[in-house]
Amino acid sequence: MYATERHAHITRNLSARGRVTVVDLARDLKVTTETIRRDLDAMEEQGVLRRVHGGAVPARVGSTAEVSIAERTSVNAGAKDAIARRAVDVITRGWRGSILFDAGSTAAAVARLIGDRVAQTGARIDAVTHAVPVAHALSTAPGVELTLLGGQVRGITAAAVGPATVDSLRALRPDLAFVGTNGISADFGLSTPDPAEAAVKAAIVRSARRVIVLADADKMGVESLVSFADVADIDVLVTDAPPSAELASALAAADAEVWLA
Repeated sequence: MYATERHAHITRNLSARGRVTVVDLARDLKVTTETIRRDLDAMEEQGVLRRVHGGAVPARVGSTAEVSIAERTSVNAGAKDAIARRAVDVITRGWRGSILFDAGSTAAAVARLIGDRVAQTGARIDAVTHAVPVAHALSTAPGVELTLLGGQVRGITAAAVGPATVDSLRALRPDLAFVGTNGISADFGLSTPDPAEAAVKAAIVRSARRVIVLADADKMGVESLVSFADVADIDVLVTDAPPSAELASALAAADAEVWLA
């Protein structure tokens, strides 16, 4: 196989999966790992991708890359809606309890479905969030008592952050938490670009009895600047594509469930 053919294969896999590994590519293309490493080095010089430990990610994916909540709402909207529909299955008939909603476009998609889910199941929910879009979606949902946590609101995520928000979360012990992430990997766990957002997310994970992570396929294998939780902290991962073998192994070792949308 010519180098141009290998490069085309690598590009297609990056577009479809958001990350490629040297080992997987060598197996798929029936070449040595040294050949794949040379291919990845050449493609990085061309600006096509960015090398990371064990493989590569698209060039646009950097550890501090972050887009606004308005932009994120329209990115992979179909996948996020599917994930949200699968995630609300955790609310069963007659369920009573408390749910902590993290910030993010997928968490907001879940919040928009809560009213219908409550109507279907007769559930009663005490909801807590620090995210303005999530609060807006929950504010008129029947059967939901809503608490909005305070703090300094970041414009890019429309979510409260800072010591006041973290302190409020330390006093809570919700039954469930829907948690968003910018990246998830076997080695680095859950991560996000901003330290203030990471502190809030870490407090959410620590507070909840059950952590439900919402992550579309583009987040798989991505490592943003700040890790806020380990794979072992996840109870359920709701996603739209099967995780890589490495991540699936780490999730299985942590006894975490994977729900496919």
